[in-house]
Amino acid sequence: MRIGILEDDRDQAEMLQTWATGANHDCYAYNTGESFRQALRNETFDVLIIDWNLPDTTGPEVLDWVRENVDWHIPVIFITSRDGEEDIVQALGRGADDYMIKPVRQSETLARLHALERRAAQDVDVEMAYEYPPYRVEMKERCIMLDGEPVTLRNMEFELAILLFRNAGRLLSRSYILENVWGTRGDINTRTVDTHVSRLRNKLSIRPDRGWKLSAVYHHGYRLEKVSEQAG
Repeated sequence: MRIGILEDDRDQAEMLQTWATGANHDCYAYNTGESFRQALRNETFDVLIIDWNLPDTTGPEVLDWVRENVDWHIPVIFITSRDGEEDIVQALGRGADDYMIKPVRQSETLARLHALERRAAQDVDVEMAYEYPPYRVEMKERCIMLDGEPVTLRNMEFELAILLFRNAGRLLSRSYILENVWGTRGDINTRTVDTHVSRLRNKLSIRPDRGWKLSAVYHHGYRLEKVSEQAG
């Protein structure tokens, strides 16, 4: 799981990072609202942790920006010293998924993060088949059918296809793809993703006349989307 933290208290941020990395998660911390927003323009995260009091903005204002500008429903948890009922109600009412009051405990924090991840995840049954017309994904046989005919894919090409179809409409950074498909840290400079996306696009004939579009987003990554769902 990739976690993005917005926290201006260095000790608090380092503590949360230590807990997360110790649980085998990738965790990235930012200390201003602007640096956090810039990261969200260029990276993909599974869960966000946001503090309330920040040097250049407030947590609720950042949350509003996330919900208005990020094109996926990422889970957000507030971890803050503000313990008033009205603060909790405001944060949850503006779209936060959970709210924790400092000081937080390690086991509870990780448990809540995992709960948010499970809630947001699209569970895949390895015995099932999934329809993305004109494609059919056969999980058990690890095969993708196009118009009823099997398409030969290498292992990583199949994994990449599953990630893209499961996240249709969501902009995925190259770092996120690398970590979820190859298990490689996303800060490694590589064209592996670009090469595999190109091969997959050709092998599956992903194009608008088949109802799908696989787009490269400059300096970010890729988005697979249904043509009928694109904004006019």
